[in-house]
Amino acid sequence: MSKKLIGYALFFVVLVAAFYVFLFKGNDNWKHKLPVISYVKPFHFTTQDGLSFTDQDMLGKVCVVEYFFTTCKGICPRMNANMKTVYEEFKAEPNFMIVAHTCNPGTDSAARLKVYADSLKINTKKWVLLTGRKDSLYQLARSAYLLDDPKNNVEKIEDQFIHTQFFALVDKEGKVRGQVYDGLKQEELNRLKKDIKTLLAEQPSASKQ
Repeated sequence: MSKKLIGYALFFVVLVAAFYVFLFKGNDNWKHKLPVISYVKPFHFTTQDGLSFTDQDMLGKVCVVEYFFTTCKGICPRMNANMKTVYEEFKAEPNFMIVAHTCNPGTDSAARLKVYADSLKINTKKWVLLTGRKDSLYQLARSAYLLDDPKNNVEKIEDQFIHTQFFALVDKEGKVRGQVYDGLKQEELNRLKKDIKTLLAEQPSASKQ
């Protein structure tokens, strides 16, 4: 192969590379995307302050989602101690939020959630605690966030109880992304924090711009 032909080939390679840099510059299309595993469904719950909170309040924010209950003496204190490290790292981010649902709404009224939030010493604009109808809370955990096996949906809602250590990650468009994260394992917490940073930096899809 002549030097001239090699030169033309190299020029062509550089030209193609420059074209793709120009094509994808300013967006995330060239990056590895966290997979979409589900979608947030419409809901309407009540915050620790007695205010309305819906799926629309999550839009535009990267949200970490969990389920817990205030009287738990088992995994919940450990989960929320680990969640506190996530909160501390990202609480200054304007587009970040933790959304915690009670799995025991019969006990966890808005007032009780407020006491619990105060004990955590958190900003409830950044870490909101929700209560509501048990069937609605449980349906969302299973069908949207994938935090519990749908097979546990037995006939009577009063006979059901979700007790999970897993966290879900939701992007700014209401898509559940990445994976289900074990809130008791440090390596998965590290992955969660890394994935939060990825979603915070991600640009909206073309349809949302």
